[in-house]
Amino acid sequence: MHRALLPAACAAIVLAQLSAAVAQAPAASEPPAASGSPGEAGQNRIQVVNRTGQDATAIHAVRSGRADWGSNTLPRPMPTDKSFTLRTRTEAGCRFDIRLITADGKRATLRDRDICATPRVEVTAADLRPAPSRPAEGTPNPRAAGSSGTGFVVATDRVLTNQHVVAGCNKIFVRTADGRTLPAVPPARVDESVDLALLAVPGDPGEVVTFRSTPDVRRGEGVIAFGFPLAGLLSSDPKLTRGEVNGMNGLRNNPNHYQISAEVQPGNSGGPLLDMQGRIVGVVVSKLHAQNIAKQTGDIPQNVNFAIKGSAAQVFLRRAGIVPEVAPSSGADRSAADIGEDINRSTVFIRCEK
Repeated sequence: MHRALLPAACAAIVLAQLSAAVAQAPAASEPPAASGSPGEAGQNRIQVVNRTGQDATAIHAVRSGRADWGSNTLPRPMPTDKSFTLRTRTEAGCRFDIRLITADGKRATLRDRDICATPRVEVTAADLRPAPSRPAEGTPNPRAAGSSGTGFVVATDRVLTNQHVVAGCNKIFVRTADGRTLPAVPPARVDESVDLALLAVPGDPGEVVTFRSTPDVRRGEGVIAFGFPLAGLLSSDPKLTRGEVNGMNGLRNNPNHYQISAEVQPGNSGGPLLDMQGRIVGVVVSKLHAQNIAKQTGDIPQNVNFAIKGSAAQVFLRRAGIVPEVAPSSGADRSAADIGEDINRSTVFIRCEK
């Protein structure tokens, strides 16, 4: 399989000299450092406190939105109820993602923390998630015939995509946001009637998405499609397109589909469709075949695309034994750029070998 390069990660955060030893966590009565005060001139301080009940073997702290986690900052395992202090250059800003890994492989991921306002971060047992499963054996064959599509993580080690993306595949591989290639473990759970497939992908393929629970999607709402169109022709990084919900049903009045104006191409299939708060509202599935329609009507349709409704996707997942994460969409619209950074961590490129 042709391994194209992913876009360069955000500039690495340069960590200043770390504490020589792990320090005893301050007592609860000890006040934190003053809001926004740097540990040294030109530096900000992050103090990570281990309250998990077991040793921490790794701590990662990177600027929010970065695709990878960088290097482990711990010089040695850190016992519970101890803390570790690191410093970052002020030009790296205040918004950081922090991850702590414990001795049994569990991990706690704390996103978008403002270290200037709250430099002390406590990680508890409630923040921990299970250790990722080991990936199955297998490597892509660059000479194998195949096709490609998009998928996104809907539960630990589970990826949702279209059934037609994986139909007839002998092997399936996914490329994660941080550039790893993981094999899917057969069999896939599929439903041809709604064109959905659930893949088991051991090895932590990405962060779990959240579906929109309420309110109901309305005609005219803004949406974002995210995925990997025209692989091998366009650049290998994911593409983001904006549009609107044009119709509440699909081709020939299909009640499981939305019609959308967000432009999609071959390779977008199986990718997430998001509202402007970053919640999943659908799964990109197809576009209207302009040439075929032109032969039937004498007119070329313009930008007619379809997505499987998020409600139909949730029904499929529950039948497959997955309880999707859901939350309401409310408040002001977020920027497309911010939504793109978030969903990138959950979206994978799918390679089907036939």
